[in-house]
Amino acid sequence: MFTFFLLRHVIKWAIRLFLAFITISLLWVVAYRFINPPSTALMNSRGNTYNIDAQHTWVDYDNIGNNIKMAVICGEDQRFKDHMGFDFKAIQKAIQHNMGGGKIRGASTISQQTAKNVFLWEGRSWIRKGLEVWFTLLIELLWNKERILEVYLNIIELGPGEELLTKAQAMREAGIESPKAQIAPIFGVEAAAQFYFNTSSNNLTKTQAAKLASILPCPSSCGMNSAFAYKHRLFILRCMRKWGKKLLL
Repeated sequence: MFTFFLLRHVIKWAIRLFLAFITISLLWVVAYRFINPPSTALMNSRGNTYNIDAQHTWVDYDNIGNNIKMAVICGEDQRFKDHMGFDFKAIQKAIQHNMGGGKIRGASTISQQTAKNVFLWEGRSWIRKGLEVWFTLLIELLWNKERILEVYLNIIELGPGEELLTKAQAMREAGIESPKAQIAPIFGVEAAAQFYFNTSSNNLTKTQAAKLASILPCPSSCGMNSAFAYKHRLFILRCMRKWGKKLLL
């Protein structure tokens, strides 16, 4: 009898916790539909790593240029406008590729990347993946595509890569006083446009936008001059020329 009452008590509290989680996550996602996320776990983590606050400037959707929107969609998620958060064709291709061996390929959409970067912590686990699915579904249901892309473009990591960090470290060791000797982590397309090209995200050329988008898969490990970024940039530029405008929202 005691075991029965204990089990019922545990189930009751489990249900309460589950309902509380549902309520809190819904309110959180609804709030960020109208309020810009002030920071993310990744921004805070990078700031702690480099002991300096991240470079980050929020810009509204209408003030972000079409070139960078096209470049990011071409490079990261060409079916963004049409799917409901998950690109099952890309997932199937990734599974087939990964089963064949070689470098692991992911299939995360812009929606998935937005959900995990805004609402979750760094790391890999089945719990985190399950929460990523949940929050992806929520933002697809409660936000529109423009809001998802706006948030994504404002919170993505865009450097600095290892090459720039190595140069900055060498300058500090040589005692050279320069802003370039202390490079803060860069988040969002506006801060990246200002840092790399001394212009706004609204004025990026197609080539500049493609250069930024080319480092998204490895923002802290490969720079724009890496072989991977160069190859990826050529792919993005081809996509932008062929059907980039059709991919815009």
